[in-house]
Amino acid sequence: MIELDHNATTRPRPEVIEAMSRCMAEAWHNPSSVHRAGQSARRAVELARAEVGRLLNAKAREIIFTGSGTESIDLAIRGVLEASRLRSPQKRTLITTRVEHHAVRDLAEHLVETGEADVRWAPVDAMGRVVPESLAELIVDTTALVSVQWANNETGAIQPIERIGELCQAARVPFHCDGTQWLGKMPTDLTSPTGTPTGTPADGEGAPPPSPMAIARAPFDLLTCSPHKFHGPKGVGVLWARRGIALAPTVRGTQELGRRGGTENVPGIVGAGVAAAEAQAWLADASERDRLAALRDRFEAGVLAACPGAAINSVGADRLWNTTNIGFPKLEAEALLLGLSERGLNASAGAACSSGSLEPSPVLLAMGTPPEIAHGSVRFSLGRDTTEGEIDQALAVVTEAVARLAGSSSALG
Repeated sequence: MIELDHNATTRPRPEVIEAMSRCMAEAWHNPSSVHRAGQSARRAVELARAEVGRLLNAKAREIIFTGSGTESIDLAIRGVLEASRLRSPQKRTLITTRVEHHAVRDLAEHLVETGEADVRWAPVDAMGRVVPESLAELIVDTTALVSVQWANNETGAIQPIERIGELCQAARVPFHCDGTQWLGKMPTDLTSPTGTPTGTPADGEGAPPPSPMAIARAPFDLLTCSPHKFHGPKGVGVLWARRGIALAPTVRGTQELGRRGGTENVPGIVGAGVAAAEAQAWLADASERDRLAALRDRFEAGVLAACPGAAINSVGADRLWNTTNIGFPKLEAEALLLGLSERGLNASAGAACSSGSLEPSPVLLAMGTPPEIAHGSVRFSLGRDTTEGEIDQALAVVTEAVARLAGSSSALG
């Protein structure tokens, strides 16, 4: 099986599985218990918290563990909105975009339906990137939070978060960033100067232009991610909240410094810590990202050459090294995905949680992608271990599946 659906999830590393199994056998006690066994489980949780903090170069006490990336997003958005309303009842406006993951977009729509918040949608360009000046015009006195993802889960497009953060700081508005697709794929340093890659002069003298692909401290106040996107376990999420940010808990309880109640998933948290440590080691070698980006580009070029009319969605944007989204006109993505799966290739039609839907991707439509292209668009996402041979096989599989479907469509039409 050729796996090109790593944005949906990743295979847990053997070291992660081993650590979790050992934890379930030996550190199964409640980490809130005061006895020695409970405190042993507590130490395991805190060691994992420190490892996740190191991955972000953030303080461990600013890391909150939840049950999933989606819950982390919910806590970040609802938590800030509720805390803002408690201080100033008129602070009820959320600014976000139509290209966010369902976890943000659906929550925003729900908050409007229930009357809990007003939502203003920031426009994006044809590459799916926020237009910072247009976003700035949306910030009003009632704005409580801005939420924009770091990298898009469907296209890999990287948002201008440095500029967005500057606008939020100037307006004194908290900024939440969904870093689910970024963390574990790109280095992250939450302590280096804003927009300045680590190791470059702070005054800009002789420094290259800021790049979203460089190690930079994005000026946001909350960052969410999900360890199963970087070879950790499902069932655990991460929220980094800058010290001093007002955040009301959405699940009441004393755990996680009172910010998220419920007995901690100790094995999952331990697995997240191991995955974070391994991700940090992998990120130290930039040549691996270069290798995989070259494989992605090779795959794209091969598909475009072999499949007439195919087009890369968001091709002009800065993108993650592992992601491509290709539109095949006059084909249905679901039919193509089934054909690919039967031939041993896993891919996705946008977000994994929307699979089974016959509707075109809302993200692509928000970018202005024509519906006939969006209907036939497939996301391919490479992983750390993707090989040149797998890319060559994938290209052959895609070419054959597209040709067969195109032939069937012609015969029916």
